[in-house]
Amino acid sequence: MTDSAAAPTVLDVVSALDRRYPRDWAESWDRVGLVLGDFEHSVRRILCVVDCVPETVDQALEVRADLIVAHHPLLLKPVSSIAPDTFKGRIVHRLIRSDVALYVAHTNADVANPGVSDALAARLRLRDLRPLVPAVGAAAGEGRGLGRVGELDEPMNLAEFTGYAATLLPTTSAGVRAAGDPAKILRTIAVCGGAGDSFLADATRAGVDAYLCADLRHHPASEHLAENGPALVDVAHWATERPWLDDVAAWLRETFGAETIVSDVDTDPWTVHARDVPEKKEPLL
Repeated sequence: MTDSAAAPTVLDVVSALDRRYPRDWAESWDRVGLVLGDFEHSVRRILCVVDCVPETVDQALEVRADLIVAHHPLLLKPVSSIAPDTFKGRIVHRLIRSDVALYVAHTNADVANPGVSDALAARLRLRDLRPLVPAVGAAAGEGRGLGRVGELDEPMNLAEFTGYAATLLPTTSAGVRAAGDPAKILRTIAVCGGAGDSFLADATRAGVDAYLCADLRHHPASEHLAENGPALVDVAHWATERPWLDDVAAWLRETFGAETIVSDVDTDPWTVHARDVPEKKEPLL
């Protein structure tokens, strides 16, 4: 954005985001839209993050962002206080004091087309995409829905695909793991940005060869495989949603000309893996 160009306001950017990700597309339990900020404040710099946590707030203040666009809600569950001696209260106070607005697009961005799972599928170079779970209600139509199903350009086995996904997706300490026959040949892949074990049955009905998502749990995964469901690939939650930031940032730049920064601060809570721990030495006698 040039100095002579009129900067958009928070209201301008929020209104455009609401058109791209309408709030009535969100799940009823979700909390999306503008969380805090002055509608009339100018927006010259935007930071896109998966999570609004102390580390990404530090980054926003460091780069002097006027607006944070986050995927996960800061205030998903009701609170009775935002006192500065609480985790979320401290974040709210810091943002307000610094004139940084906060906007959230969560399940309304998950169901959108293009949305969170489109960006994930694109990272894996899948083609011929369709929703894993087509949207109903206000969001129905035009290819919208949760998750995506697509085709690999070239078949590969599960072991190869696991390494392929680890190479193409953002790196985390948790890494990428798979469940199923390592030699199984994969052609059709289902993906879902974020937690995805509620869609295991949908992946089976879709007839895919493998399903990639985050936060798979022991018993649902075990029972799914025992029922001859598709192979499973489990990725860190942050890594499955980080690709969407590139998409929304590019759209914000094109729409407003504002400087838009994508945060690569890894907010996955799992930060240590056994492979990273130095080998234990035998005690000296």
